Amino acid sequence: PPPVLVFAHGGGWVRGSVDTHDDVCRALTDEAGWAVVSVDYRRPPEHPFPAPVEDVYAAVEWVAEFGENLGLDGERVAVGGDSAGGNLAAATALLARDRDGPDLLHQVLCYPVLDARMNTDSYRAYAEGYIPERASMAYYWEQYLDRAVDGRNPYASPLLVSDPGGVAPATILAPECDPLYDEGVAYAERLDAAGVPVEHSTYEGLTHGFLSFPERIDRAADARAEIAAALDAAIDD
Repeated sequence: PPPVLVFAHGGGWVRGSVDTHDDVCRALTDEAGWAVVSVDYRRPPEHPFPAPVEDVYAAVEWVAEFGENLGLDGERVAVGGDSAGGNLAAATALLARDRDGPDLLHQVLCYPVLDARMNTDSYRAYAEGYIPERASMAYYWEQYLDRAVDGRNPYASPLLVSDPGGVAPATILAPECDPLYDEGVAYAERLDAAGVPVEHSTYEGLTHGFLSFPERIDRAADARAEIAAALDAAIDD
């Protein structure tokens, strides 16, 4: 049975769906030979934090316990996502560690949202005219957090976790021209300092969301291949 990548779609938590990211999930299955379980998590503002991340974590637990019923290998599970889905994937990896949950093989974080403070140099450099604009991210965070103080919770802002040691090894993909770029760099550095194997790749000149447009952006195919290689390596490890 194939190993499983549990995938959370992006869209600022309030947008996107399993349909908008179906092509990405199918491409990853084709590239890596993994089954991909795409999570239709509850979304804010009707279902604010922590509902979405609890849904993704519940999906991981379900796959680990019952995946064999669908011909899946519940003992070889990874988690991944893009943008807000990358946030949910990173938080799910933390929950798996903290709750003594499934032993995840890997986490794949594509231009993830990691810090509610939005105070990095890349946020200032790419505040307007890029995707997503800073004003858009402020709106998304406002919808996601029922209370502003929840932005300090590491399951909402994984970059703020006191110690990321012991989480699953990570692959972080980051387009250069993205307000979220510095968050990905900072998280990679924190994981590395904590002894967590991590690979961080910068895709120069590209913007947020590029993974979804391989027909227009050649390097989107490269990114998909990089994810597949990381998943293959996770099995070998």
